[in-house]
Amino acid sequence: MFKCDKPENHEVLVESESTIKYQGYIKRQEKHIEQMKKHENKKIPPDIDYKKISSLSNEAREKLSFVCPQTLGQASRVSGVTPADTSVLAVLLTKRTQ
Repeated sequence: MFKCDKPENHEVLVESESTIKYQGYIKRQEKHIEQMKKHENKKIPPDIDYKKISSLSNEAREKLSFVCPQTLGQASRVSGVTPADTSVLAVLLTKRTQ
């Protein structure tokens, strides 16, 4: 950590050090947020059978089958659906539309 004699400069140094230290993490989170925004309104076909998607966790299959979300954003907010489950759905929907 940097050493500083003036208290007002110490705060600036601490903030700068934190920004530099966590820059990689912050960029990764910003990229994840952009991806989520991109997929937020992606429609899920009403005929999708979640129970046949073996890549989803068992809990996600049950909950998604019960809730029947209309968009990927809604699916991502269902309790028990992990970010990994949401990614699986995003890939599946992308492949389905190609």
